[in-house]
Amino acid sequence: MESTESHAGLAGLRVMVVDDSKTIRRTADSILSKAGCEVESAIDGFDALARIGSFDPAVVIVDILMPRLDGYQTTALIKNNDRFADTPVILLSSKDSIFDKARGRIVGASDYLTKPFNSDEILTAVAHFAERRPAAEEGAMVG
Repeated sequence: MESTESHAGLAGLRVMVVDDSKTIRRTADSILSKAGCEVESAIDGFDALARIGSFDPAVVIVDILMPRLDGYQTTALIKNNDRFADTPVILLSSKDSIFDKARGRIVGASDYLTKPFNSDEILTAVAHFAERRPAAEEGAMVG
């Protein structure tokens, strides 16, 4: 019950999930969609960069270990774009070292989740950034 209340502000929030694992994409999509988020999935960094402009996510979740363009490179490219410089990026990884978290901060990541994650962990991470949305943006989503 407490979990539902703390994640009530997620309705309508646009979240992009970038992971080369179909299982992780489906799991994150299912959890976030049930919480009321609008979810767009991308299979890798190039796919994410091709879709981000039209989807305009409020939060992006990016796996670190991906072929072609890894999560650090994808995050850096998102954050270097003026339009998405303030968009929170949450890195996903099976690694949980201080080095990985520090490298994530250097490229502009806002948070770091370790796989496997549970529904409360991903919802809490996303909800943290949903609370920071500007009032004008929240108003637009409600109306």
